[in-house]
Amino acid sequence: MINSLLIANRGEIACRIIRTAREMGIRTVAVYSDADAKALHVREADEAVHIGPSPARESYLIGEKIIAAAQETGAEAIHPGYGFLSENAEFAQAVADAGLVWVGPKPSSITAMGLKDAAKKLMADAGVPVTPGYMGENQDPAYLAEQAAQIGYPVLIKAVAGGGGKGMRKVDAAADFIDALASCQREAAASFGNDHVLIEKYILTPRHIEVQVFGDSHGNVVHLFERDCSLQRRHQKVIEEAPAPGMDEATRAELCAAAVRAAKAVDYVGAGTIEFIADASEGLRADRIWFMEMNTRLQVEHPVTEEITGVDLVEWQLRVASGEPIPLAQDELSINGWAMEARLYAEDPVKGFLPSIGTLELFQLPEHMGRVDTGVYEGAEVSPFYDPMIAKVIAWGEDREEARELLSEMLEDSAIWPVKSNSAFLINALGHSDFVAGTVDTGLIGRDGDAMTEEPVPTAQALTNAAMAMVPRSMQSGFRLNAPDVRSAPFMLDRKRVEVALHGPGADEPAPAMLVAESGSVWQLTPWRAAGSTGGAVSDGAILSPMPGKVIAVDVAVGDKVTKGQKLLTLEAMKMEHSLTAPFDGVVAELNATAGAQVQVEALLVKIEAAAD
Repeated sequence: MINSLLIANRGEIACRIIRTAREMGIRTVAVYSDADAKALHVREADEAVHIGPSPARESYLIGEKIIAAAQETGAEAIHPGYGFLSENAEFAQAVADAGLVWVGPKPSSITAMGLKDAAKKLMADAGVPVTPGYMGENQDPAYLAEQAAQIGYPVLIKAVAGGGGKGMRKVDAAADFIDALASCQREAAASFGNDHVLIEKYILTPRHIEVQVFGDSHGNVVHLFERDCSLQRRHQKVIEEAPAPGMDEATRAELCAAAVRAAKAVDYVGAGTIEFIADASEGLRADRIWFMEMNTRLQVEHPVTEEITGVDLVEWQLRVASGEPIPLAQDELSINGWAMEARLYAEDPVKGFLPSIGTLELFQLPEHMGRVDTGVYEGAEVSPFYDPMIAKVIAWGEDREEARELLSEMLEDSAIWPVKSNSAFLINALGHSDFVAGTVDTGLIGRDGDAMTEEPVPTAQALTNAAMAMVPRSMQSGFRLNAPDVRSAPFMLDRKRVEVALHGPGADEPAPAMLVAESGSVWQLTPWRAAGSTGGAVSDGAILSPMPGKVIAVDVAVGDKVTKGQKLLTLEAMKMEHSLTAPFDGVVAELNATAGAQVQVEALLVKIEAAAD
């Protein structure tokens, strides 16, 4: 058995791996960048090594530094987690060449499944059904446009080396193809160093079903049943569950058997996921489910599989990497109950899901109600350098409805401030009629997302309770139980003036501020006079940078006429592209952005003036 382990990752997955390793008596070594010097995974590991500046390309993505850290600390093995170098075959081989144990699949398996086009050809040869599309080498834009037309719109452009929803664009019409292709290729090159794409037929009622597989070095491969990851926003998973709603035993058997064939075709060792796309227009049917890709690593959503099977997948990874066989045979694995996982992000759904950064002055999650996997703590910093996911909230129930209700309750009991979170959005998604019915497809948020992203507001009772908690005792002296005096007073609620009902006569100044927490959201309530003139808004025509980032494209020049909604520039931050658009028809009066420039939060990038009549 491995005695010491270096985790080549950060955040919640690093903490997750450390937890299991500790239970197994394995010494752990963390690595960290400048931004993560005080991170939770650094605190929890037995030892930690600094590997460079904050940007991932200068720290977590430099394999030589990670291998050197393992050798320096005497670690026997390296676990890559997910993301970063987890599916980098060259890094996996370098780890082995350094005499270290790689906790993951063989480099040859990663290579075979790493490029989506080659993987789909391999799967077709292995008898695994694949989605119709173009997977050729010709990357000429005009040729790709012709292929898309032959496949028939809508189509999906996907980076061959992609993952996590990056380097992926849905295109509904031929007129939009070239622009979508260019954006997809830019994002793919920035994220994966490879701008090649493939094109698939876009399934109109798609469900994302995936199967957890596990192999060992003794020739054994098993599956641990399926997960449903259909609730997605821009191809990124939002809520996952296991098992899949509406999955009958016959379809499950065929699907899982196909997944095992896929894993065996690449001589797979360790934890992996075979992802399928299902046409759910007539329910889940084996003849309408196709292979999409294989993730040759542990998945973000692995906890739901652990919850229904009772298996610790990280423990299995460490045992198999140590040369042991898979602990359980296929007939010893079964489904028990239902599990759901929500990805809690530091982002603001009301502002187009822009990532939110800053200090977590308040960070409370109800771990006593279920499982919470996180990589942050109250007082920690959410930086702009990495993925904005700050926690995974996982609920288990005897059936699907019990799991859904518990997950919603857990999110409602969460409190995060002043960093924004998507908690209210997740609660709304869990309560959507289609989700309750188990008939979600991947387009649900695209269709009904506006209702899920409405700005949450506290109830009048919550505001009154908070305001009264701010009132000094001298204000409460006139309370009468049978007929209390009622008055209202002005307060500032997150930069907006509100009138709040108060009880009792009152004369003194209220306390400076109070946080109002309700249904997974948090607001700051401040007396109006104490608020002063804070929160003044800038002109509607001033386009400010919503976060620190890099300008990757500028589409206008000073003097250009623009229309409302027209793209002005594209900003790259937290590994994603964000388009900034014109708020109204007008003229570009000021431009302070150039492609390649780094900008700070709230920097004035563009000024639009209304066109003269």
